[in-house]
Amino acid sequence: MIAYFLLVHRYPAQFKRLFKAIYVPGNAYVIHVDKSSGADLAEELSDFLTPYQNAEILESKEALWGGYSLVDAELRGMSRLLEMGDQWTHYINLSGQDFPLKSQEYIRQFLSANPGKQFIRALDQRKMRPDTLNRINQLFVEADGKMTETGVARPFLAGATPFIGTQWKAVTRSFCQFVCHDPKAERFKDFYRNSFIADEAFFQTVIMNSGDQGTVMNDDLRMIDWVPDGDIKLRPRNYGVKDFASLQRSTDLFGRKFDAEDDTEILTLLEGHLTSAAASSYRPPVPKPSSVSVSRTPEPIAA
Repeated sequence: MIAYFLLVHRYPAQFKRLFKAIYVPGNAYVIHVDKSSGADLAEELSDFLTPYQNAEILESKEALWGGYSLVDAELRGMSRLLEMGDQWTHYINLSGQDFPLKSQEYIRQFLSANPGKQFIRALDQRKMRPDTLNRINQLFVEADGKMTETGVARPFLAGATPFIGTQWKAVTRSFCQFVCHDPKAERFKDFYRNSFIADEAFFQTVIMNSGDQGTVMNDDLRMIDWVPDGDIKLRPRNYGVKDFASLQRSTDLFGRKFDAEDDTEILTLLEGHLTSAAASSYRPPVPKPSSVSVSRTPEPIAA
């Protein structure tokens, strides 16, 4: 079985369609509604979830883009999912604007066929993304709904290597237990609380520096079309009806992202696609050129 954690901050109608598309009795679901989105949204989603078993709303807190609060929300979600039952083997995180490209049976079979693999993008930050080192080589402060760059320099954690990727992942229960409860993960939490865009680096750095966490695949199983967007540099483009054929053919498990207020028909088409044989019959896919197996023996971690 699978444990899902969903981050939601708007579009309740779209979230409901996403939830129905991924809901299977026996799975576990925890939803975090950004506190800044208002109590009405959290109450509406709580009412919607009432008939569904193993589905809960997590205590709402502000989840600021670029802030450690996004990591904190996910860690709290992971912890709650671990408490909800011991039947699930894999954890998947989603935003309220994602949508599955494969059925839940396909996803279950895919994960069963890949035991011990962690699907998360993880690149050596110093070697592959040195342009982002400013996110960790100085102190940042998250307060009053904004991130403040202090300019105060600091070294990285002794004996560790920083990694970077995306926020999205499909990882094992054992990794969730480790990152939530193992004392060896605490120093990473302490460090990344004062970093920028920690949600794209914290989990990668923990998984690559903390002993045998299995084989880390440089793949988050998401179909995303990154486009330029000012100072942020890149953002995921919203998919629409014209993208249906490519979404339908994709070997990825999820697409990101969608805006039902701009194009609701694409979700209708994908809902129909999920009942098709192509979305439901698992066959081991041919590895994508961008999917590189990264199996790394971490260096000893200094105390």
